[in-house]
Amino acid sequence: MGDRGGSSALPAIGAVFCDVGGPIYDDENFVAAVLRAADELRAADGLGAVDRARFRAIYDDVREAQGGVSLRASIAREFLGSESRKRELHDLTRDYWAHPVGTMYDDVLPFFEALAGRVRIGILANQEESVIRSLERDGLAPYIDVWGVSAVVGYEKPSPELFEWALAAADVAPSRAVHIGNRLDTDVRPAAALGLSTVWVLRGEAPSSPTAEQLAEPDIAVSTLDGLAERIFTELPVAR
Repeated sequence: MGDRGGSSALPAIGAVFCDVGGPIYDDENFVAAVLRAADELRAADGLGAVDRARFRAIYDDVREAQGGVSLRASIAREFLGSESRKRELHDLTRDYWAHPVGTMYDDVLPFFEALAGRVRIGILANQEESVIRSLERDGLAPYIDVWGVSAVVGYEKPSPELFEWALAAADVAPSRAVHIGNRLDTDVRPAAALGLSTVWVLRGEAPSSPTAEQLAEPDIAVSTLDGLAERIFTELPVAR
């Protein structure tokens, strides 16, 4: 894989890193966890359940903004009375965040199979440690060389430290790496700032109708992972 052995015949791309929520699993798993946590905190305050329509409107606003708006801060302000309770909401969300069977997208395994043996493959995601067991259960673990899971590593995107940790673990320079994610603010922009090539997956927390300006930010924008492996090896600047 990648540049092991130092052969000049190996591909220019040495590593492909992938986010989890959006590219691999349905982001509704995270939404369900936030809602459950908010409902529980409101119940402790003697209040009723979160208004689902209002929650969805806030969530959609955060998706469209792609930066500068925190979902948990917005939910805490709207439904818990103060933005200062976002940490409380965050901590409880962690207890409920899971990826049930059947929530991995159908295009994921074929995509990782198409990458296997050609590059180092890594997870680079703000996730709990339990995601490793989910990926093992769903058959993806054998393809993964680098486990850049924030709860395990100790850094979170968009902090450059998580990207730098993954690059070091893969033993590859940023100019020979690709990051795949579904957010501009925590995936595309911080990865590009470090010199990685970027792929923006338009599902989950990506906006439903991205602007031309947003679409111009990543090297590649896709709605599915179908056919993406070959595009990575033929269209990205590092591949040419």
